[in-house]
Amino acid sequence: MLRKKEAAGVLARIKEAIAVYGFTAEDLGVAGRDASIKAAKPAGRVKAVKAKAHSTPSIPKFKDGNGNAWSGRGPRPAWFKAALESGKTPAELAA
Repeated sequence: MLRKKEAAGVLARIKEAIAVYGFTAEDLGVAGRDASIKAAKPAGRVKAVKAKAHSTPSIPKFKDGNGNAWSGRGPRPAWFKAALESGKTPAELAA
């Protein structure tokens, strides 16, 4: 019962905002929808979403004179392989 009263209040505020700001069905993302489609029922229980761990950008461990940089993670980039083939050592490319 309380939820229905709350929903009625929310709907009234939405209608007021639509009238004040002049929103259209397209603005609200409902333009062109089939009238027979009913609104989805609210879920009884909401699953908790595990937050992704934010990774920090890796610091370059290797650099060359041309502006290329590599953190040392993942496969070796082509510029690093080419530098090693030309006789440079990883110590010479260390940042």
